Amino acid sequence: MLTLENTSLILMSALYILAGISHFRNPSFFLKITPPWVPSPEKVNIIVGIVEVLLGLGIVFSQTRQIAAIGIIVLLIAVFPANIYHFQLAKQKGHSIYPTLVRLPMQLLLIYWAYSFV
Repeated sequence: MLTLENTSLILMSALYILAGISHFRNPSFFLKITPPWVPSPEKVNIIVGIVEVLLGLGIVFSQTRQIAAIGIIVLLIAVFPANIYHFQLAKQKGHSIYPTLVRLPMQLLLIYWAYSFV
């Protein structure tokens, strides 16, 4: 029987694994929203994709759950400037403004969610 905690872990795991895979399936999306000051954006995109997949897998297992949760928190903080940049681009282009705006405070909720497993 799935408990609320197990369901939450499965959802979180799937979220990060799928997000990580999307860095490989659609790199152009991530490269477009990468701030210009990020060095070697293609390499950074690959690294972030790998890290997301590994953290998504790590959160599932009790032996690695705490370190994976901390890693997710660090990752969310690290990519926050890219989310701000994405919002700024959306404002300049006049589309996807609200989804990119909503994404900013959602980072806090995702951090809190990951912190619940520390």
